[in-house]
Amino acid sequence: MAEDLIIIKTESKEEQYQSLIPQIEALIHGEDDLTANLANISAALKEQFGWLWVGFYLVKEDELVLGPFQGPVACTRIKLGKGVCGKAWQDAETIIVEDVDKFPGHIACSSASRSEIVLPLFSGDVVIGVLDADSADLSKFDETDKVYLNQIINLLQL
Repeated sequence: MAEDLIIIKTESKEEQYQSLIPQIEALIHGEDDLTANLANISAALKEQFGWLWVGFYLVKEDELVLGPFQGPVACTRIKLGKGVCGKAWQDAETIIVEDVDKFPGHIACSSASRSEIVLPLFSGDVVIGVLDADSADLSKFDETDKVYLNQIINLLQL
């Protein structure tokens, strides 16, 4: 199905997300394996938006552990409250960072990363992981990304 992914390049993020979301839904429909679905979501987002890095960290015991992703080599484990991912996990809320150099305790997995968005993945009321996206550009992510990335996460029905 990946060969059927239609990537549109417009100025409007909303149009790009609106085109991509039904395609992601089709990719993961009927697939019960979480790893496979997270991998396809990461690939689709990377293909559409060309971000530096996009992927998932999953809660395992007392750490976030690297899951499926697209991009350069990443940090393997992140403690609760550490960096943007650990803080989003701890606070159970989305964090948008316009300039990672100004985020206290930012973990620099890649020196090329300049901005970031991290959204928690919930199973009921429990955070079971995070979706993390990094850009080589400052101020790349905003409320539009938050809204549509949440819609994508909700497709997983965790």
